[in-house]
Amino acid sequence: MDTPTTKSPVLLYTEQTPNPESLKFVTNRMLFKGTADFREEELAREWSPMASAMFDLPYVKGVYICNNFVTLTKEFNYAWEDIMLKAKEYIKNYVEEGGKIVNDGFVEAMEKLEAERGASYEYSEDDAELVKKIKDLIDTYVKPAVEMDGGNIEFKRFDKGVVTVVLQGSCSGCPSSSVTLKSGIEGMLKRMVPEVTEVVAEMG
Repeated sequence: MDTPTTKSPVLLYTEQTPNPESLKFVTNRMLFKGTADFREEELAREWSPMASAMFDLPYVKGVYICNNFVTLTKEFNYAWEDIMLKAKEYIKNYVEEGGKIVNDGFVEAMEKLEAERGASYEYSEDDAELVKKIKDLIDTYVKPAVEMDGGNIEFKRFDKGVVTVVLQGSCSGCPSSSVTLKSGIEGMLKRMVPEVTEVVAEMG
């Protein structure tokens, strides 16, 4: 006779992000390997049962799922002290009950969308080497720090010295992200890749 396996409890804590409207809920489980950014309810309804369930809550404006955490962006007219515990309990229960986080095929669908937009490859052949260097620098030095703040950054294009990146999760619409972008990321890329003259951001 099989003995029922007892699941380890889901532990969950919150972390502040630089964006006062976003809060990071960190669990001891791998939720989704990669990044899933749901700023529109339609996308969540199509691809993520978890994000879709979160959008049913009146105070949720955006859901960003990455590795072992969920970053929630709230509606302006709610205060975290009123909703944080409710949201925490909701996420904990959802994960404990084994609810589906993101539907299969999401990554491929997003990649296809990116390719159709041409977003990943907007640069000339001559710049290919430079772009590889810029992408590597962003992935190695910038991404881990941004992820710690509950967000994500992706390279979008390189054109005449200007690097365009896309900000997601808590970084999107965050008041301090433009400061980080200009003082941190732009400074580093200019130092490491002299051809870079400026870094600009689009919200993902």
